[in-house]
Amino acid sequence: MYVCRTLSFKGAEFDVIEVPLETEMQNAYNKAARLWAELRKEFMLTISALYDCEKPSSSQLWRLYWASHQRFFRHMCMSAKVPAAVKLAKQALQDGKCVVIGLQSTGEARTEEAVSKYGNELDDFVSGPRELLLKLVEDNYPLPLPAHGLQEVLGKDSSKQRQFRAFHIPGRRRSRKSKKPEDDFESEEDYETESDAESGESNEGPRICKICCSEDPKKVSIECQDCDASAHFVCLPVGSTGTCTEWRCPSCDEAQRTYVGQLQARYEKALERKHRCLDAIRSFDLPNNPLDDIIDQLGGPDSVAEITGRRGFLVRAANGKGVVYQSRSSKDVAMEMVNMHEKQQFMEGRKQVAIISEAGSAGVSLQADRRVSNQKRRVHITLELPWSADRAIQQFGRTHRSNQACAPEYRLLFTNLGGERRFASIVAKRLETLGALTQGDRRAGPSLSAYNYDSIYGKKALALMYRSIMEQCESPVPPPGCSADGEWVPHEFFKFARAALIAVGIVRDAVLGENPEKEFEKPSGRIPESDIHDVARFLNRLLGLPPDIQNRLFEYFVSIFDRLLSDARRDGQFDCGIIDIKANSIELQDTPKTVHVDPMSGAATTMTVLKVDRGLTWESALKLFEQNEAEKKPKSGFYESKREWLGRMHYLMAINCLKSGPTCYRIFRPASGEALREMPEEELLSKYSIVTSLELAEKKWQDEYTITEDQCMHGPKCKVGSSCTVGRRVQEMFILGGLILPVWGTVEKALSKQVRLSHRRLRVVWLETSSDNQRIVGLHIPNPAVNAVLSGLAQMQATQRSEMAHGPEVAT
Repeated sequence: MYVCRTLSFKGAEFDVIEVPLETEMQNAYNKAARLWAELRKEFMLTISALYDCEKPSSSQLWRLYWASHQRFFRHMCMSAKVPAAVKLAKQALQDGKCVVIGLQSTGEARTEEAVSKYGNELDDFVSGPRELLLKLVEDNYPLPLPAHGLQEVLGKDSSKQRQFRAFHIPGRRRSRKSKKPEDDFESEEDYETESDAESGESNEGPRICKICCSEDPKKVSIECQDCDASAHFVCLPVGSTGTCTEWRCPSCDEAQRTYVGQLQARYEKALERKHRCLDAIRSFDLPNNPLDDIIDQLGGPDSVAEITGRRGFLVRAANGKGVVYQSRSSKDVAMEMVNMHEKQQFMEGRKQVAIISEAGSAGVSLQADRRVSNQKRRVHITLELPWSADRAIQQFGRTHRSNQACAPEYRLLFTNLGGERRFASIVAKRLETLGALTQGDRRAGPSLSAYNYDSIYGKKALALMYRSIMEQCESPVPPPGCSADGEWVPHEFFKFARAALIAVGIVRDAVLGENPEKEFEKPSGRIPESDIHDVARFLNRLLGLPPDIQNRLFEYFVSIFDRLLSDARRDGQFDCGIIDIKANSIELQDTPKTVHVDPMSGAATTMTVLKVDRGLTWESALKLFEQNEAEKKPKSGFYESKREWLGRMHYLMAINCLKSGPTCYRIFRPASGEALREMPEEELLSKYSIVTSLELAEKKWQDEYTITEDQCMHGPKCKVGSSCTVGRRVQEMFILGGLILPVWGTVEKALSKQVRLSHRRLRVVWLETSSDNQRIVGLHIPNPAVNAVLSGLAQMQATQRSEMAHGPEVAT
């Protein structure tokens, strides 16, 4: 009870609302996905055309690019849900309730940037996605340096400039024996002493003047900076050189001017491409900042309490034309107290709507507190879900606290995009089960590890999916749309998936062919090792694909994820915390037997034997079947195995789950009730055929129900004998309870010697007897391992008693 002091969610209502992308928003999303793909190509092409001394830090540029990419599409998802959120809020207000809208980010940075750029008065609300994209291109577009900038980078060293120009301009590469070599080391051949420099004499003797074409050793000569030509200083035109050491011959001077012109033209051309990108972004119709948009549609700041971390906001101008930026603080309320002031107005009922963000809502209580004026029922609308279910639940706690007049209603909004839809349903499922926490019941809700994609199973699923798409291994599940009557074959799906992964930068260094139709026929490129198991990166990049494409890819990932989970459960490798043993009846066989007593504390370890009936009676199965018929679920019904297994046919009932993605069925068997994993339709139809006659189904169901009461599925000649529980409906279950931790190692050692892998795993179970509702928590000891465990505990007890009596050395 001490560790389970969690507020019950009893009375709270949860509703998951799917908001399909409207046609206009879907078109905008598709265009945005293409725009980002083109922008990535533009950045890559521009960088490849830069000189080494001009290239930006590649890691820093792409880090900024992908961070902006993620924020952009999260903004798009939020904006798609604004109309539905406003509609729900207005309906709740009409019903006499008040509204709390939760989101993660506010878009404050984009608003402030737009205000600093365009002024405090704007024509309309700022589009967060557009400003984000504009800032990325304005600040990070990889421009080449202008001519003067490049010369500054190269410095005043004429040899560096000459080498650079000779390399990048054809026909200008020349050797200069008398000059310093291209590397930074001086050779003995052209090393000048101080006396040589002072005398002005050349080791090569007099040279022909480029201007007067004479050779006069008495006249002082000057050499061209870029070639071997020389000229008498007195022959140079007045003003042709500023010093007696810098001069270019006419041909080199013309080449230098041409080169500088080329650099400037190159810079101006790239600048023009950048401006075209910016113009295309400005002309792109993108949604407004969701936070400002919602506040405006629900009555403005006078009607909506904003509890966020931002310092200012945009409001409609008094004349109705355009919007004006205002600070959230005032003369009466300092910036540090704004959120508390807004909260107070909401709790007193002056404002019926509150908007909270992750940054501003920490520690804020907005429940229908009995001590405040506003005790209306809260309708908590979630506009933006975090990837973490725990963080989502933390935000829901703002409106669900102790001493409340009524529990809140939760409305989880999500789009029909693959990742967001799946995650929202998981959070909802987690919340729906929290009602069982009323009496300190830690069994409430499935373990979050089963639904956390960034887990060991999620990472394995992602790596397996990547290898399948790159055709490095066989796919563990059929790809979406690749069933017997599907539209694609696996190779076509993998080709399509590779193109998508290349577009979002997960597959790198791909070789693209000249023929677009055969571009992705053969796998090329690589997925960096750091990305192979990075689930968060996959989910974030996925948002940058068109909706149809990302739904298919996510569906494929989830199919592999579910298969790995089901395999782990089947093999007994899945750690799902405390397991709730569900059965038709659970009865205590005898009083618990003490199998070990701790010599220090006197606390006992006990073995409890229970008789567990896991079966599903025909009456219960028929009731489920009739309920399924009322809901008109296709292909649901009773099935018979297509072939005999261990001497007899087997029967089950399958109920269509009616969920998005591959069609799956809940499976119920006469001997074991509901199965842990759902069965895909392809597997069901390949192994079983439907039984059309209810009379026949009833007879076969009851036959199997009866025969499995005292017989395992291997039949009377089972090699394991009476201890085998596979497929047996009624079985004995041994639970080791009481003091567990001191004997844990002994139990673990005994289980490690078992033949079957599923018998080696320690599992903590929870169950409740049917007759007297007695709760039992402890370690489940598999039937074949009971004798080994008891023997190990007896030996441990004897050793401890000997140590207490004679000391450790004598006992040893």
